[in-house]
Amino acid sequence: MYERYAGLIFDMDGTILDTEPTHRKAWREVLGHYGLRFDEQAMVALNGSPTWRIAQAVIELNHADIDPHVLAREKTDKVKSMLLDSVQPLPLVEVVKAWHGRRPMSVGTGSESAIAEALLAHLGLRRYFDAVVAADHVQRHKPAPDTFLLCAERMGVVPARCVVFEDADFGLQAASAAGMDAVDVRLL
Repeated sequence: MYERYAGLIFDMDGTILDTEPTHRKAWREVLGHYGLRFDEQAMVALNGSPTWRIAQAVIELNHADIDPHVLAREKTDKVKSMLLDSVQPLPLVEVVKAWHGRRPMSVGTGSESAIAEALLAHLGLRRYFDAVVAADHVQRHKPAPDTFLLCAERMGVVPARCVVFEDADFGLQAASAAGMDAVDVRLL
């Protein structure tokens, strides 16, 4: 099915790992500590964004005076401990396993590299990927193409020969901006 591609790129959260409920729980706990509210639908719209960008949106919504990077760090620390206990792979992991050794593969995620590497290692999935490109590896995040372009570079594959598996609109926009085909896993 994906034979025509020279490289496969997978988003992580919500695409190959079921992390979204835990991310939402961590946000609720951290934001509750500050008395901040958030709209869950607005959060879903920001899927694929780095944590600090989501923190910035919450801060603006609440007219709060908090450094978004401090808030993001607190959420990252909270979610890291929670995820190792709760994360499960999603069915798309079978595609990863089926294509392992047949094509270079990478993960392009809006999560921080420490979390991405820890989760993939914890589930025994890290060995399947030639590269993991995370939020702290690029300056411009999804919907900008930088994450996926760096994935292609690290795999040694021309961007136009890559396919991206994504569950978020920002990620699908990033794939398009990178000149790559994309599979919207929400439709599978």
